Amino acid sequence: MYGRTIAHGVTAALAVTFALAGGQAHAAPADPGAQPLAARVVTYDASAAAEFRSAVDQGAAIWNASVTGVQLRPVTTGQRANIRILADNGWPRASTTSLGNGTVYIGRQAVGQGYDTVRISSHELGHILGLPDRKPGPCTSLMSGSSAGVSCRNPYPNTAEKAEVESNFGAAAARSAGAPRTAPTVD
Repeated sequence: MYGRTIAHGVTAALAVTFALAGGQAHAAPADPGAQPLAARVVTYDASAAAEFRSAVDQGAAIWNASVTGVQLRPVTTGQRANIRILADNGWPRASTTSLGNGTVYIGRQAVGQGYDTVRISSHELGHILGLPDRKPGPCTSLMSGSSAGVSCRNPYPNTAEKAEVESNFGAAAARSAGAPRTAPTVD
């Protein structure tokens, strides 16, 4: 204990001495070899999306333009997709298996009622990116889904939704880079 007190005292004295000698503190230069964390690439297979394929591609492009921590890319031949996109006659929905993985159903029932296909696609991809439904909600909230009404055509995530996806994938990238894992928060 006594040795630790002396060590702390010497360290403080040296810091004061250098400051009084006219030295100016400088931040250490950034590691020139350090690379920023790359965006996680999540692939999707829209081959079974039928008439909604273009809407799926547009929804993916909207997310790609909105966030930097993850990028949605069409699957290449021979590659296993993280996300399968299927058209069916039910209500749109997403079944996630883990962050960035799952199945999206673009249901014709909602389209038949007049809901916008690009908004549906963006919304369901939002679930795969870790976002929950936020109902009821305004049209400015992508994750408000159908509660915004048939007239809502907004396919873009709002600032909070973008930030949540960035946080989801930033935390995942940091974990894979060796950062300690933290427990998720519950709202």
